[in-house]
Order: sequence, then structure tokens, then C-alpha cells
Amino acid sequence: MTHSMMEERTEAEQRLKERYAKIEMRQQVWMFTFTILLTLFSFGTVIAYQQEIEGFSRYFVLPVIFLLGAVQVGVQLYYFMHLKEKGHGIPQYFLYMGMIFGALLPLAMLTIVWW
Repeated sequence: MTHSMMEERTEAEQRLKERYAKIEMRQQVWMFTFTILLTLFSFGTVIAYQQEIEGFSRYFVLPVIFLLGAVQVGVQLYYFMHLKEKGHGIPQYFLYMGMIFGALLPLAMLTIVWW
């Protein structure tokens, strides 16, 4: 059985907490809209490439898709996984170290095989 503790707040503190909650929800909605627009733009570039529209070569589309994907990963980590909030330093550390090691391992294997 869990015991919940009620926190005593003044009316001003409650209003401030509600105001911050509204701001946070507004940011969540804007970031969700932003990621949807990035996805639509990605699909649009691929469709333009498939329709052979001038200027949309494979050498343009692939880096753009990867760049938009990296931006989406960053937005989703910081806003939807709450990494932008205080107290998430240790998860951020492990996440970044995992990304560094994940990038270095294939590079090391290629170096070993190549030479």
C-alpha cells in the first residue's frame, strides 16, 4: 500500500504551477506539430526524387533525410522523453556515452578490417 503525501500550496503557488503546466503542454503540442511537419517534408523530398523533379537527386535527398531524422530524434529525446528537465543529467550522460560508443564501434571494426 502506498501513501501519498499532499503538498500544501498557497493560491499563488497553485496558479504558478498551473501556468507552468499550460506552458509545458503548449510546448508539447508545438513540438509534435513540428515533428509531423518534418515527417511530411521528408516524404515530400522522397516523392520529388521519385518523380524525378529537377534538383532532387539522390545526393541531395539522402543527406536531407538523415539530417531531418537527426533533428527529429533530438526533439523527441528532449521534449517527449523529458530530457530537458532538471535532474536528468545521469540519463543524458548514459545516452550520450551510448551514442559515442555506438558510433566508435563500427568505425573501429572498419579500421581493423580495412588495414
